[in-house]
Amino acid sequence: MTANTTRNAAPQPPAPATAAPAPQPAPFAPIGRIPVTEVFPVVEDGRWPAKAVPGEVIPIRATVFREGHDRFGATAVLIRPDGTDGPSAPMREVLMGLNRYEARLAADEPGDWSFRVEGWSDPYATWSHDAGIKVPAGVDVELMLEEGARVLERAAEVPGRAGDDIAVLRSAVEALRDQSRESADRLAAGLAPAVVEVLDRLPLRDFVTPSPSYPLQVDRERALAGSWYEIFPRSLGAHVDENGQWHSGTLRTAAARLDRIAAMGFNVLYLTPISPIGLTNRKGRNNTLTAREGDPGSPYGIGSPDGGHDAIHPDLGTFEDFEALVARARELGMEVALDLALQCSPDHPWVSEHPEWFTVLADGSIAYAENPPKKYQDIYPLNFDNDPEGIYQAILEVLRTWISHGVTIFRVDNPHTKPLSFWHRLLRQIHEENPEVLFLAEAFTRPAMMRTLGMIGFHQSYTYFAWRNTKEELTSYTVELSQDTAHLLRPAFWPTTHDILTPFMTNGKVPAFKLRAVLAATLSPTWGIYSGYELAESTPRPGYEEQIDNEKYEYKPRDFAAARRNGIEILLTRLNEARAKHPALLQLRDVWFHGTSDDNLIAFSKRVDAAHSPTGEDDTVLTVVNLDPHGAHEGEVYLNLEALGLPAGTDGSHPVLAVTDELTGSTFEWSGQNYVRLDPYGGQVAHVLSVKPL
Repeated sequence: MTANTTRNAAPQPPAPATAAPAPQPAPFAPIGRIPVTEVFPVVEDGRWPAKAVPGEVIPIRATVFREGHDRFGATAVLIRPDGTDGPSAPMREVLMGLNRYEARLAADEPGDWSFRVEGWSDPYATWSHDAGIKVPAGVDVELMLEEGARVLERAAEVPGRAGDDIAVLRSAVEALRDQSRESADRLAAGLAPAVVEVLDRLPLRDFVTPSPSYPLQVDRERALAGSWYEIFPRSLGAHVDENGQWHSGTLRTAAARLDRIAAMGFNVLYLTPISPIGLTNRKGRNNTLTAREGDPGSPYGIGSPDGGHDAIHPDLGTFEDFEALVARARELGMEVALDLALQCSPDHPWVSEHPEWFTVLADGSIAYAENPPKKYQDIYPLNFDNDPEGIYQAILEVLRTWISHGVTIFRVDNPHTKPLSFWHRLLRQIHEENPEVLFLAEAFTRPAMMRTLGMIGFHQSYTYFAWRNTKEELTSYTVELSQDTAHLLRPAFWPTTHDILTPFMTNGKVPAFKLRAVLAATLSPTWGIYSGYELAESTPRPGYEEQIDNEKYEYKPRDFAAARRNGIEILLTRLNEARAKHPALLQLRDVWFHGTSDDNLIAFSKRVDAAHSPTGEDDTVLTVVNLDPHGAHEGEVYLNLEALGLPAGTDGSHPVLAVTDELTGSTFEWSGQNYVRLDPYGGQVAHVLSVKPL
């Protein structure tokens, strides 16, 4: 939902002033001997942690340089939650001539990690460079060879050096000092590939200069990757009796209908609010101002005499029933995410118990929520400037209640309309108490707010994906999310929600629902659909980008057998099967786009190398999608073979690839340039191709 308080509030008494400490200048910190600057990924100079999950490859970058002409190196180091050093890797220059270095590392367990970059002087590389010039020129030959021997003697004494590697270095020392041999041979022994390999594994490092240690929060894997399915529990099992009266579905009837959802491969079951719904100003069907008898009201109008945010609507059942649904979901491989909507109906117990928690207008009424042209007369927003401590403690107890009953994820409604200071404190406290609990921000708002919500603790965020339709829009937005902001904002791609039905989906019908599902499931590690997606529900409420006969205001039982007729349910199943099979599809940071001869065709690949793949093998998936739901398109796909881990041969030849379509099972042989034809009305809107070299 999207809601803001937009009426002008009457003047309120000022809150007691709290003196904030005056900002202080940063303490003096001398620059290091080998300077390390511009470290990435760092959020606000380390004020908040960057994001990762176990096994996720993190690009760590820094600018490293030194005075003069002596050689230097850089190392990236992960620091475990207990403070000990974890995985490390040498950094390689990625922007030649600009001293920009990168290493790629992965943490192996959740926790509050950190990382640093170390710059260091490289005496072996310095000697190699100088000796490689002087000795062939006959300048200072014996001096240079002796210098090399001394450097390698020192290198052999580096702690942790393997015995075989020590032998390689000592053999080179002997050769460098063997005056019975030609100077060229002696130099060659000191520069031998075997010596270089030994020092690549464990270099000799002088003047080691560490950067500060920067925080890295490593969450469980679901924080990055998941397949979500949204339901209104009251609709699953809702029915009309012989007298024409509606009866709500329950948590038990919902639990009995989870098998179909799990069979499609979804692993997060998202429930819209299940708390009691108020009667005052209850909305009728399609957001009408007057509810008819039997209209259930919006579940976002939370609170009635039956309770508030920490209670269950009597029509749905009890906490025992809720725990049974959670247990059944877990049996089927799904965890439960619950909507957290911090707003109240006029009948919420908080309204009478704590009227100071709301905004009172000049006429004595409480301001309801608005986001023009939408109005929510059945909702009172909380005013977090009135008694912020009381509101904080009440909401903290709400979260603790649901966590105690098995909720592991909260989808937070409109977090951007609440103070960031509130979220920062709340998410930090829950992280300390229950680090397994995740929060998804439903924040369709300005980029600065979306990014900052991620910075201060939200694990995932909704995105603008629903409105990115063209090849150019999808490419630039994906590059932004995967390269620029992946360390602070994890995206969730939803083609539609209960609040969003774009014109593209309305006009594109079944083909649009298919192609957007493919894009969401393959571009983003987290994606989701709203119940009814399988039926391509695409009729908007006039004047609004949302469904007509909206489930927010009525029961909506569905005939899902129809989904098997239009092919969407089968497609969803195969997409989730492909995601389960291919770790490449579950990572965010490495997405490569490939050229096509028709801008209605988009091609992109995702890859995980063997060193970082849970299967121990390279995994590459190439997706090609027809972006036009109205007609067939054909053309060439021009592969960037290097991005696929398959560079062209030295003679310019291109490797032949075996590709298997995960959606159809068809196999092909591809190379650098390949023809495709995708016809949304012929049933094939996309290829999702696993790639193997022949």
